[in-house]
Amino acid sequence: MSAGTTVVVLIAAPPGLRGHLTRWFVEVAAGVYVGNPNARIRERLWNVLAERIYDGQAVMIEPAATEQGWTARTAGRDRWTPVDFDGLTLIARPRQTGQPWRPANEVKQNDVIT
Repeated sequence: MSAGTTVVVLIAAPPGLRGHLTRWFVEVAAGVYVGNPNARIRERLWNVLAERIYDGQAVMIEPAATEQGWTARTAGRDRWTPVDFDGLTLIARPRQTGQPWRPANEVKQNDVIT
């Protein structure tokens, strides 16, 4: 896999959107696309995906100058959300209320431990 490899995962996406991706990506499994588009094409594709995903979900894993060497973008309903944790990208699952997880700024006191 090259340093510029990009992976896109689509869940419950409209058929036209899936066909649009096959111009730059190979569908290696149902809804999983792998390709090596340049940054300009990735940005344009992401704008199209985020705008047209509607009730589905879209995830784009792309190369970035981070400790992990990649970054993630998500769009759609009930999606998992990337969260920065001291420079590492973690993925937060949506809560029952539909709100993504957010780190709490308060320190909980444990009365049992002295």
